[in-house]
Amino acid sequence: MGVGEQPILVLDNLSVSYGESRILRDVSLTVPSGQIACLLGRNGVGKTTTLKSIVGLLRPTEGSVNFDGANVNRWVPEKRTKRGIGYVPQGRDIFSMLTVEENLMIGLQARPRGKGNEIPREIYDLFPVLQSMLGRAGGDLSGGQQQQLAIARALVGDPRLLLLDEPTEGIQPSVIQEIEQTIMRLKQQGTVSILLVEQYLEFAWRLADLYYVMEKGAIVSQGLTKDLDEATVKKHLTV
Repeated sequence: MGVGEQPILVLDNLSVSYGESRILRDVSLTVPSGQIACLLGRNGVGKTTTLKSIVGLLRPTEGSVNFDGANVNRWVPEKRTKRGIGYVPQGRDIFSMLTVEENLMIGLQARPRGKGNEIPREIYDLFPVLQSMLGRAGGDLSGGQQQQLAIARALVGDPRLLLLDEPTEGIQPSVIQEIEQTIMRLKQQGTVSILLVEQYLEFAWRLADLYYVMEKGAIVSQGLTKDLDEATVKKHLTV
């Protein structure tokens, strides 16, 4: 992050509860502008809850979500999306009965006013497989193609922050490699910052600038990804 450049996302002592159960406990993390941060941890520790809190699907009981210098705790999800938060949920959530093109057109609803109402050409540059499938139903695509469609749909909205929840889950290695190359291209372009939730450690290791490890709803380790050591992995990430 450059001198004087504010981070795109700051979570400050964020706590979230489901009923009587406290799921997140004083979570603080930062995503610097133009960089990739990964949130690591075993299943069920609160990673997805963290992303849902950022996008506005869950309200914090304590602490704050700060996006681009503004406290967005009271913003509805639609406002957060319009202001530049893109979200690709675990399981992808594409519309299986709609065509690939129709799925992408839905992403246009998130674009700020004045940004146009056509699918940007760059989307097909990033995901060439989708251009040849525009008329196919989303449900007819393979898991890897659906994941590419879900990421592309989020990018159509021209986000400044992209939240990716387990993008490699259930996908064959060749497509994982394609998704990795796409994320790396986005990073090199420097127009979107990314918070990546991932179980596939090698994937996160290659892409992310910094890491946060979550356990029982709290951040227990953090630092530069290049400094993530085997002891931390063994203690917090291996099953």
